[in-house]
Amino acid sequence: MAQSDRNPQSEDFPHAATENLEIIIVGASLGGLATALALKRLPPPHAHTITLLERNPTPLLHNQGAGIVAGGDTLAFFKRYDKCGRDLAAGSIRRQYLDKDGDIIHKEDMRQNMTSWDLVYHILRANVDGVKSDYCDVPEEDSREAKVTHLHGHKVTSVEEKGDRVTVRCETNEGKERDMVADLVIGADGPSSTIRSILTPDVERTYAGYVALRGTVPEGEVSPKTREAFSERFTFFHAKGVQILAYLIPGKNGTLKPGQRLINFVYYTNLPSPSLINPSPEFRELMTDVDGQYHRITMPPGKTDPKAWEKQRQIAKEKLPPQFSEIVCGTKKPFVQAVTDVISPTNDFFNGRVILIGDALAGFRPHTVASTSQACFDAMILADMIAGGVSRKEWKKQTLGYARTVQKRGVDMGERSQHQDLPLKEHIHDRNLASKPREEEVWPEWAISDVL
Repeated sequence: MAQSDRNPQSEDFPHAATENLEIIIVGASLGGLATALALKRLPPPHAHTITLLERNPTPLLHNQGAGIVAGGDTLAFFKRYDKCGRDLAAGSIRRQYLDKDGDIIHKEDMRQNMTSWDLVYHILRANVDGVKSDYCDVPEEDSREAKVTHLHGHKVTSVEEKGDRVTVRCETNEGKERDMVADLVIGADGPSSTIRSILTPDVERTYAGYVALRGTVPEGEVSPKTREAFSERFTFFHAKGVQILAYLIPGKNGTLKPGQRLINFVYYTNLPSPSLINPSPEFRELMTDVDGQYHRITMPPGKTDPKAWEKQRQIAKEKLPPQFSEIVCGTKKPFVQAVTDVISPTNDFFNGRVILIGDALAGFRPHTVASTSQACFDAMILADMIAGGVSRKEWKKQTLGYARTVQKRGVDMGERSQHQDLPLKEHIHDRNLASKPREEEVWPEWAISDVL
């Protein structure tokens, strides 16, 4: 269809597949970078102008210190777009559960792949805008591909529709205001999305009543029994109000060499608080850093107050199996994430000229191990829609179906694991459901009824 024949009010995406678009992506963490890469790799005649806006004042985001389960959509994304030519993930061949004494009480063969936030970030930056690092080689540029401009220190303050385009206003590091105009604006700015808050101000990010304590330990620095528990194993422990899991991830600069990888743990523990803004004394204590600053949602790695963390170490010694206790007590740079819920009623605004992807659309609880997969899937299907291979209706059905179904599943899993005293088989069922490949999902009618 020629550009002049396209009806902007039709069910199709409001831009013709042959148009060269000016695209602004707000947020340059994993979701924004994945989207930029998918759009950059669109074949000719596409030559879109892509600008990434990142509010962080530095050119590179700091290492989040977090492990990532690389699900099917994540692996498919990197197979489709990555040109760095290195392995992405460490592998696990078994899922197992321990009792309080550290003995295996259930095991099943299951292949899973685990990677790290920092490795994924640097591979994406190498592909998107040629950032050099010790993590991977930078692929050669293809002159036929779109160019991506990465602007750090740009905080978005407003988004307005003007005719058939969108104006984004930013405040720069220097305190100056800057207006930018685009055909398409993509909100990829995480669970606390500025774009979402502008467009759906009634949507709030709420605290779920418990936190995730996180950290890593080099596999070469733990006892043989502990190393065995987590080597090529995805290992869990459940008790009332507590669950913890751990697995291997790439080590320094993304190395996958045995002995140099990291054991990554995620330790959920209940911590009641009226809200994030009005925290309980216990919540405030844990989320106040060594400099006395209170963090509502995430305590950065290395900033946790040693006195507050010592309390968690003692609790770990009392409640956890010895293998888990060892890695919790042994981590040198722990960090804490408040577990929260948030989801937008839609991902499509201004007749498709502003959209939300990934965590900006729906922030999943970590139990789902699906946040990175959601971002990768959203990036791939968006690129397919812009290229004309997927209809706007199908894009919306798939992305909203994914977001709504998995977000609800995460809430259900979290409430069951943290606030109910359930037999082990129930936890195993929940975990297996969370690992179900997206291709096997059938979105329930309630999740897609408004786009059918």
